[in-house]
Amino acid sequence: MLSYLLRLLVTTAGLLLLSFNGQLALAGPVDTYEFRDEVTKIRYADLTKELRCPKCQNQNLADSNSPIAKDLRQQVYNLLNEGKSDKEIMDYMVARYGDFVLYRPKVNTMTYLLWFGPAFLLLLGVLVVVFILRQKPVEAQEKQLSAQQQDKLKDILKHSDKRSDKRSDKRSDKN
Repeated sequence: MLSYLLRLLVTTAGLLLLSFNGQLALAGPVDTYEFRDEVTKIRYADLTKELRCPKCQNQNLADSNSPIAKDLRQQVYNLLNEGKSDKEIMDYMVARYGDFVLYRPKVNTMTYLLWFGPAFLLLLGVLVVVFILRQKPVEAQEKQLSAQQQDKLKDILKHSDKRSDKRSDKRSDKN
């Protein structure tokens, strides 16, 4: 009995440690930077939200736990302390990592497809639908059955009528 309780205690403690460890992995990054004023702190927060993590692809620098995101947050902090403007910091990051690092890339020859591709596809889809709907409908033509086909149809209908008559007779007999 004592060994059972001891095993239960150890198992419970192990599960608690594992669940606590899993919660630590889900926690967001915590950077403890000291800013000279509140405006710089707000600029830092805005910049890290506008810059995409190169590794995570769908997270901004503020939300990413990756080592490269941590390095880039440090770089943004350093550039802010050097007195760089937001535009200079963005230009530095784009020069180093390409337009991909921006959540809202600028419109240029390299990003035309990204910006205008969805609208083009939507317009193309509307044009296809309009073209299909405007086509002249095919008029239903009444086709004549040959004599052989008419005889076969009459035969099928006769057999069908006989079967339905038999079914109705069986139903009336049951009642």
